[in-house]
Amino acid sequence: MAKQDYNVVTHGLSGKVGDLLVFRQVAGKTIVGKVPRKSDKVTEKQLEQRKKFQSAILYGKTPENRELYEEKASKKGKTSFHVAVADFLNAPNIENIDISGYTGMPGDTIRIRVTDDFAVREVTVLITNADGTKVEKAQAVPDSIGYEWTFTAAQENVSLDGDKIEISVSDTPGNLTAEERTL
Repeated sequence: MAKQDYNVVTHGLSGKVGDLLVFRQVAGKTIVGKVPRKSDKVTEKQLEQRKKFQSAILYGKTPENRELYEEKASKKGKTSFHVAVADFLNAPNIENIDISGYTGMPGDTIRIRVTDDFAVREVTVLITNADGTKVEKAQAVPDSIGYEWTFTAAQENVSLDGDKIEISVSDTPGNLTAEERTL
């Protein structure tokens, strides 16, 4: 007997059946689920998330953004709209900050490993003394694949005790992630 990849009864169905079931098509497959129920109780967090999602939808619909995300979308078998919305909703991640190469001398390096679901646009390093005065602020430079970024110090920093290193990472839609280390 031959194996079927789909259910002949539900294949291609979409829509609501009574008040019990909803059929929809996702990636060529029929998905069935319960009819969603609306709640009169909406929290502040839910309203905030709805606004963020609305902004993501608008971001994904702009023609420039669709073009920007088209190549990655085609590689993943998704639409550029979905890739753009996902990128808007997900901030970049700082995976690791290696400050072992920084001793306060010009030419010292700080390595930052960052990831994002689309692309990291910029990594900024700010070094301040314990009293809050700025030592230096500059952009880190990415490696060939944009996974590890390297900051190279240009200023001498005499006293490192209590100094802070703040790393700020932004992605294409402008999401910002920041992390701080104290020396």
